[in-house]
Amino acid sequence: MWNHKLNNNTLLSTLWIFYMLNLFARDMHELARPGMIEQIMSGVIDGVVITEGLMLFGGLMAEFPILMALFSLVLCRRISRGLNLIAAPIAIAMTVMTNLKPDLDNVFFAVIQIVALLVVIRISCIWREEYGA
Repeated sequence: MWNHKLNNNTLLSTLWIFYMLNLFARDMHELARPGMIEQIMSGVIDGVVITEGLMLFGGLMAEFPILMALFSLVLCRRISRGLNLIAAPIAIAMTVMTNLKPDLDNVFFAVIQIVALLVVIRISCIWREEYGA
């Protein structure tokens, strides 16, 4: 069933890209919500004023999985494993915190993201030294 030819670095990097694409898909999907474009233009979304600090935080949230995709691919097993074991729970917490008042489609995307991150944790936990690595 699984392609065992993929090494863990490639698999982890792919999972972070998968997580990131779902994060962006959810954000793009939100644009179709009635009144969202008007809220964005007003600078207040669901009662939250969009500040430069909030925009920076959003940028960091977007950059986080991008960096993890890169780090998972290029770093050695020991460092990549440790980073993934730290980063995935943080990403799960961020996913939950950004969905405190979720609607059905947000729950859908959040479940997919959390499952992907749980797989990242699982792979990182059982990752053994590979031959020649």
